[in-house]
Amino acid sequence: MSAQEGSDKLAQAKAGDFQAFSKFLTWLEKAPAKDVFALKELIEPSRTAFRFGITGPPGAGKSTLVGRLISHLRKQNLKIGVLAVDPSSPFSQGAILGDRIRYSEHFLDPAVFIRSLGTRGSLGGLSSAAFLMARAFDVCAFDVLLIETVGVGQTELDVLHVADQVCVVLVPESGDSVQAMKAGLMEIADVYVVNKADRPGADGLVREIEAAQHDGGSSTSKPVLKAVASEDKGVEELARLILADIKSERPAANRRDPKRLREEARSILRREWENRIDQQLSHVSDPAAFAKLFQTK
Repeated sequence: MSAQEGSDKLAQAKAGDFQAFSKFLTWLEKAPAKDVFALKELIEPSRTAFRFGITGPPGAGKSTLVGRLISHLRKQNLKIGVLAVDPSSPFSQGAILGDRIRYSEHFLDPAVFIRSLGTRGSLGGLSSAAFLMARAFDVCAFDVLLIETVGVGQTELDVLHVADQVCVVLVPESGDSVQAMKAGLMEIADVYVVNKADRPGADGLVREIEAAQHDGGSSTSKPVLKAVASEDKGVEELARLILADIKSERPAANRRDPKRLREEARSILRREWENRIDQQLSHVSDPAAFAKLFQTK
């Protein structure tokens, strides 16, 4: 697993080979950071994909919304990538990866690439691999990267550091949880979608979100859209918001933003350190080996 191996896979992926791109993403998950960033293109890409993060509580209909968004964005002949982040088991670190059941209508589209990955125990909702993979979508000439995360909460705000725009999806039943999530929501959201808006309480939730923005001291109101994604209602308006920003300078500026770079580095370094710790722990086979871990030379 060398830097040259990664370079060869990347060259094939840039030529439009999705199978090679998938292998390159797998290489990114496993390769040491020094080999990954030996590929200069990953550090300063010549172009950037617009990263749109979709987050919200379980059951909000995020996957359905993403599927509809893909359809609307493809009408503009855009090359679309999807990173669908699934929760990992705290015991095996494995995840129920849903790319075989999500977005089934787009499987055969040659301009849509879908990849699932687990959080690998990350408290922030994204694994370090997600940061690296997002860079790959930049380099391989995708126009839009849709990032669907596990959920939203005080400890699941990593999407803020990787996406160029963040959409928080809620449903009418989420009304009671807005207060509890207010600080996190106010920090990360660029746009809100009240999905399943044909249910009772949708208008009340819209008002509650608008009021929460003012209570949080925001000087500008962020859009609050209503949608019924299962019927493709209200999704086109969300797609228009993405299209309005896709050619902006925001993505390129975000790739150079010091705070974002520090947060990405924190995640990647944490992975490197955890790998080293795991390697040391693999040698603990008895009390003597356990004690040896803590002996200083």
